[in-house]
Amino acid sequence: MTGTNGTPVAPSHTSPTSPAPHAPRILIVGSGPTGLLLAGDLATAGIPVTVLEKRPQKISNLSRAFVLHARTLEQLDARGLADGLESVGRPLDRLRLFGRLTLDLSRLPSRYRHLLVLPQYEVEKALERRAVEAGAEFRYETELTGLTQDADGVTVGVRGPGGGTETLRAAYVVGADGMRSAVRRAIGLPFPGRSVIRSVVLADVRLAEEPPTVLTVNAVGDAFAFLAPFGDGYYRVIGWHRGHDVPDDEPLDLAEIKEIARLALGRDYGMHDARWMSRFHSDERQAPAYRVGRVFLAGDAAHVHTPAGGQGMNTGLQDAANLSWKLAAVAGGHADPGLLDTYQAERHPVGRAVLRSSGGIVRLAMAKRPWTLAARAALTVVLDRVGPARRKAVGQITGIGYRYPAPRGAHRLTGTRVPDVALADGGRLYEALRGGRFVLITPEPYEAGAGRADRLAVARWASGRRTTVLVRPDGYAAWAADSAAPAETEAALARHLGRADLTRDAVG
Repeated sequence: MTGTNGTPVAPSHTSPTSPAPHAPRILIVGSGPTGLLLAGDLATAGIPVTVLEKRPQKISNLSRAFVLHARTLEQLDARGLADGLESVGRPLDRLRLFGRLTLDLSRLPSRYRHLLVLPQYEVEKALERRAVEAGAEFRYETELTGLTQDADGVTVGVRGPGGGTETLRAAYVVGADGMRSAVRRAIGLPFPGRSVIRSVVLADVRLAEEPPTVLTVNAVGDAFAFLAPFGDGYYRVIGWHRGHDVPDDEPLDLAEIKEIARLALGRDYGMHDARWMSRFHSDERQAPAYRVGRVFLAGDAAHVHTPAGGQGMNTGLQDAANLSWKLAAVAGGHADPGLLDTYQAERHPVGRAVLRSSGGIVRLAMAKRPWTLAARAALTVVLDRVGPARRKAVGQITGIGYRYPAPRGAHRLTGTRVPDVALADGGRLYEALRGGRFVLITPEPYEAGAGRADRLAVARWASGRRTTVLVRPDGYAAWAADSAAPAETEAALARHLGRADLTRDAVG
């Protein structure tokens, strides 16, 4: 079976049941960033994948997410996308949370010692282009109407653009369809939690004065405001006022938005020409399970939280990076289906931690009572002066500080994120990870054997390090040894990648 660190073992020799002819082997519902990354990864691995999206075919500019953190940039680097996004985004090496609390990102142990400010639609464009080029199928204006599953697969009912209905059959389904997930409802999962902030205002505006920083954010008294550039002359404004708690459908005008900005930021920067305005409420919710049988949840379908810290889109993309290689390994016939259980074991605790951290940030930012103001002041002092606490906070918000559970007795590196180390051939680890393969890093030349070239790359350290490390496609250590004999290394490869002679037979 599998270890808790997400390591596959060779599949059993029972005859698998394949999906019906011409049916998508993996079906993804939702074409936001999470679904697009999943689709691109699966198609790159040679797994037939179809994406269902109820919206028309277009990239919306109504983005709420504006930040890519270091760990997400590393994941995008492993897909050859980070450099292109860096060229259109704006790096920022400090993240201001509230008051005097600012996190310095310039010392991150990463190639990306910053966060990248760019609208979500730029990320979606890059991910969609990759998925299409890899061969993923997209069906727009197609809505999920029902879902049932059995031991051999999932049957999905859909309604197409003309109103006609049909039934699709797939081996697995992933719900990446947002907070109001139809997939989550279809499998009967609750979405417990509550609304944290009501009547948050959103607007896209032009400014007469350019703000002094790339991201402008502050909370004063009863008001909070955030400004971020689209790059086309417009800025996204997010604001909230404690004293104006109204329903989401209450009319909104630019005067209200400008007033909130003046209260929180001290000025409204001459906001004008609003092209779009809306209200929404911010929830904290998490599904109790990310997997029910052959159906998975990822991104906002699995968890939603406040926008504080800019962790929403990042957490969803990292869900996708964790799940995609596991689905590819099982559907490709290289791993036992039990590997898929580790998605819940690894990502659900991360989602819970993000809910806590983002919720804590927004509560402290909105602090008003004396004891919460005192707690905020104390936290600011601790993070300013205590290195370990500061590193933990930075690691959590940027995503580089998370590690996954490891089996008892495993090497200390197992389950940890592997940095973008230099390799002896002059390349980097995250370049070697492109294509969705495992990477075995060794101190000496090693012949991994024939039959694994489609799912394993072998590299040597550029340094004199003697550890042997097997890196998963998502950049975490699957196995490591300080001094591994060839037989031990081969046994680890067989456990994690299957036998060297296995081919890509579909696993139902």
